[in-house]
Amino acid sequence: LNEYSSVKKVIGVVSGKGGVGKSSMTTLLAKAANAKGLAVGVLDADITGPSIPRLFNLQHEKAYGDGQNQIYPVVDEDGIKTMSINYLIEEENTPVIWRGPIINSAIQQFWNDVLWEDLDVLFIDMPPGTGDVPLTIFQSLPLDGIVIVTSPQELVSMIVSKAVNMAKKMNVPILGIVENMSYVQCPDCGKKIFVFGKSHLQDVADKYDLKILGQLPLDSELTQLSDMGMIENYSSDWLDEFEEKVKNF
Repeated sequence: LNEYSSVKKVIGVVSGKGGVGKSSMTTLLAKAANAKGLAVGVLDADITGPSIPRLFNLQHEKAYGDGQNQIYPVVDEDGIKTMSINYLIEEENTPVIWRGPIINSAIQQFWNDVLWEDLDVLFIDMPPGTGDVPLTIFQSLPLDGIVIVTSPQELVSMIVSKAVNMAKKMNVPILGIVENMSYVQCPDCGKKIFVFGKSHLQDVADKYDLKILGQLPLDSELTQLSDMGMIENYSSDWLDEFEEKVKNF
């Protein structure tokens, strides 16, 4: 970290596979922490699949440097500082076709060269899986803990096990686990419909002694707001409970 920045806590948001809503959860965590009065930053380490700019409605913004190896983060309307590879390329849909060492170097730059200044917490939207890039982040960035994001399918319990075991081997604490797309709630009667089958979250949590941070519904409103970069307008009872748990991080 550069001499002009101070970050009190670094929290990685991890998923064993893609498509479980990891970036959305990163955004919700950041917004929740910001709502509690914390100074928040988000580092988009998913270099080949960056979602943070669009989720924060910053997809048309660019990051600039001062010519002295300092990069200024892009700040959203709530004051959350963000950095993503999409701020540095010409078009949002330009593919980043890089090999592992170059991706690792970019993430190191985001940590070392970005002028984060004083943050209470920096959330890192990690690339999915347990490969080379996540390993680099575990080894080279001072993670204070991780949040694991998963979905209800039985196959996922095996994939979560890989993420848990990786964190334990790297001696990084697991703050908890979030199950996304856990159910659909009927708008008329309020009944929960488990469209992906019975959840195995409690079994996984018990097996690895993990704290369950939340079981979040499959909600079309959240999807639409995410696509529009207006996720901060989303509200629900479970999100209020989720925000309360953020304070304990």
